[in-house]
Amino acid sequence: MNQTFTMKEKVKQIFILLIPILITQLGMFSMVFFNTIMSGKYNPSDLAGVAIGSSIWNPIFTGLSGILLAVSPIVAQYFGEKKEREVSSIVANGIYLALMIGVTVILLGTFLLNPILTIMDLPPSVQETAHDYLVGLSFGIIPLFIFNVLRSFFYALGKTRVVMVILLAALPLNFFLNYVLIFGHWGFPELGGAGAGYATAITYWMIALLTAFVIKTQQPFSTFITLASIKEFSFSKCLEILKIGVPMGLSIFFETSMFAVVTILISRFNITTIAAYQSALNIVSFLYMIPISISMALTVLVGYEVGAKRYKDARSYSWIGINLSILIALVTGLLVVIFRYQVAGFYSNEEAVITLTAHFLIYALFFQISDAIQATALAALRGYKDVNLAFIMTLIAYWLICLPVGYLLANHTSIGAPGYWIGLTAGLLAAGIGLTARLIYVQRRSKFKTNVLNEVEVV
Repeated sequence: MNQTFTMKEKVKQIFILLIPILITQLGMFSMVFFNTIMSGKYNPSDLAGVAIGSSIWNPIFTGLSGILLAVSPIVAQYFGEKKEREVSSIVANGIYLALMIGVTVILLGTFLLNPILTIMDLPPSVQETAHDYLVGLSFGIIPLFIFNVLRSFFYALGKTRVVMVILLAALPLNFFLNYVLIFGHWGFPELGGAGAGYATAITYWMIALLTAFVIKTQQPFSTFITLASIKEFSFSKCLEILKIGVPMGLSIFFETSMFAVVTILISRFNITTIAAYQSALNIVSFLYMIPISISMALTVLVGYEVGAKRYKDARSYSWIGINLSILIALVTGLLVVIFRYQVAGFYSNEEAVITLTAHFLIYALFFQISDAIQATALAALRGYKDVNLAFIMTLIAYWLICLPVGYLLANHTSIGAPGYWIGLTAGLLAAGIGLTARLIYVQRRSKFKTNVLNEVEVV
């Protein structure tokens, strides 16, 4: 990354970081897509087992990954301050945390997985597939968490294209392994849906090893991460990561778990409503890759400028990112609304499902705009390492506004299931307003610090 001086340079810098991040996110999304599609082609019960396994794993993974993603704003600030030794220490101790978190998850899973699946009262074949899928996936948990630390390090240096290339190189392997392990082709064992878990785990190992190879052989990465730096465990650095990472991880966990709860509540409606909701949610989740990618770039850029004490540039990046996210959400949302029946037709051949999905997608327009505001405002605050109050705001918005409003509208008015979309939109909009207000406050406080420093320099 370089210092920028004009609005044009800043927009260009955002897109330089953004596009590879977006492609990477879509690549990771496609891995889940491969798992789902191929398992469904093998057997409907295996598809259900993989879906159940994913629903258990995703909130855990996203929440814990959020802790490790704290490496990104911390390293970005140290990089802006030109403190190379601090960068090395944060990355090394981020790897130690990844190992500890990974081992803890595996140990807890050993004791808790079967009881959780038993409580869900699933058909035996679905329960068996979900269990075997998660067991297979567990072999890749540690390399996945380590990769997330290293990915955050790359992003903090502005080297987002490297991660994109690594992930794209791994996708053909993931597709191949899914094919041979699920269906048992070319002498490989026929594992059904469980094969998707093993395929994903092996792919995570490849991604982690490729990333380690790039770090060892390429500059500037090899300068920051050396054998000597890896050996230096620091409790204080781990604590520094956790101080930022735990609120980040909890915010992400509460968001993903909120959607999981809404999915459970929607399941009380008829099959047509469930299918339509899942279809609309899948479309919205796919489009969410854009604001989440902008958010990742924004956290790095704001953190870098704050570290360099260029608070005016940090403020500019914040609002460029927020406005860009809103604009893209508006454009994509309008396109989805205009072509909602055609888009819904990709997911079902039944007229009733298509019609209801298209109806849900009208609400999704306002949902996307609200989500774009809160996601990018939250990302900018992370760049300032201001996460504690933001976490409380998101907790209130997700669990005290989204769910209660959605539940009341869906179950105690004539609106029905679309009430959940209104509740989600209301909560996300409340989060966006609160986080934006907090961002303005933090930026004004930073501006005050700049004025004080300038006065001291003059004296």
